[in-house]
This record gives sequence, structure tokens and C-alpha cells, in this order.
Amino acid sequence: MTTAKDVERALFALAPRHYAEEWDNVGLLCGRREKEVRKVLVALDPFLSVCREAAEVGADMIVTHHPLIFHAPLSVTDGDGVGKCLLFLARHDIAAANAHTNLDNAPGGVNDRLAQVLALQHVTVLAPRGTDEQGREWGLLRAGETTVQSLSDFAAFVKDRLHCPGLRYVDGGKAVHKVAVGGGSCGEEAETALRAGCDTLVTADVKYNQFQNAVDCGLNLIDAGHFETENPVCDVLASYLRKEFPAVDVVLSKAHRDSIQFL
Repeated sequence: MTTAKDVERALFALAPRHYAEEWDNVGLLCGRREKEVRKVLVALDPFLSVCREAAEVGADMIVTHHPLIFHAPLSVTDGDGVGKCLLFLARHDIAAANAHTNLDNAPGGVNDRLAQVLALQHVTVLAPRGTDEQGREWGLLRAGETTVQSLSDFAAFVKDRLHCPGLRYVDGGKAVHKVAVGGGSCGEEAETALRAGCDTLVTADVKYNQFQNAVDCGLNLIDAGHFETENPVCDVLASYLRKEFPAVDVVLSKAHRDSIQFL
């Protein structure tokens, strides 16, 4: 029998807890540890639509990248999204676990997958924080090479590969060749990319001043969207859980999508 505790243990084998940032919240955040798990729903976020989908498909557990709870709530009511989700999951006896910044940093995690989707070659870890038991470096950003091309061509390629409804970018005045990637909010890592000799950084949630700083420093900066740069890791999570638990039915969410709309 597979339990929620077993799934959590497997997630930490893929992306160890100590890889997570100090401010993060990872692991089993809702549900009974001894809950039997026969079906898992995988999604980027544990939003209410995903919780409802889990109940509809008969899932015993949801596994996501983003955590259900970032900070300890002062109350659990139906007055906010997190409270609604917690109440719904508890009522339907559905467990919820996540691997967040630990999966960003882990080998084969969010940023290795992003580099793979963008077809980067000779991928390395920028500013590695350590090595795992297999001798693989781990850390946040990845860097790799692509054929030399214009920024406009590469931006169009990123938009197509990540299925972006739109993206924002600034031109640092260089052709694209050595590209750093950081799924989610990695705009503050521009200096790391520059120090490594990268001409381009692909990330999300870039601030106004970060765009201008990139121009001033000669870095092409592409904001391809938080959902779009991280959602590819859901395939990694699903494939990994299927391999670890062959008797468990692991399905990808069909309901979850980016709530941001573009005109």
C-alpha cells in the first residue's frame, strides 16, 4: 500500500528538503500521513480548480510544484483561496504535497526541464550550491548554448516552445548564444547570468527596473511568464511518480491553466 507519507518521501528523494530556500514550505502540507494513495493528480498549483478536479477524478492526493501554504495562516475559513482549498481537501480526505524551490534547485528539476524544452545544449548549473550523492551539481539557474541568432528570433522560439500567450523582453544589444534560464521569479539573478558570460536570461515576473538594468548591463532579458516557465516540470513529476509507484494512477491536471489573460 502506498501512503501520502511514501509519496512525500519520494519527492524528497527527487528534490531533497535541504535544497529548498529557508523561506519556503515544502512536503506534505495537508492530509493524513497514513492516507492510502491509489491515484495522484499532478499540477503546477494547488488552486481550488485543481482541488475540485482531484475530487472529480477520484484522486487521493495532489502533488504540485507550488505550495498550498506559504506562511502559517491565522485562520482557516472560506474567506480566502487558501482556506477554501484546505477546507475542500479536508472534507474530501485528499492529501496535498509539493516540491517547490527544492525542485527548482534539484538536478533534473524545474530549470533543467526548462533548458531541455528550450533545446539548450551543454547545460550547466550556474553558481552551484553543492553536489548530490551522484556527484551532480545543484543550484538555481541553468545555462546552455543555442545557435547564434537574433533576439527577436529567439524570443519567438521561446514563445512557441512554452506556449506563451505573450511575453515581454528587452534587447541588451547582443545576439543570442549563451542562455541562462530560471523558471518563475529569477529576475534578480541577472547579475549571476552576466558573470557567467550569458547574453540572455529567460525567466518570469521581471520588474520594471530589472528590465532597464538589463539594458544598461548589456543583457537580453525575456519574461516568458511564471506559469509557462514552470509548468513543464509537471511532466517530470508525473513521470517520476509513475516510476516510483507503478500501482498508483498518476494523472496530469487538465483543469489548471494560467489565470492571466492578454488582450
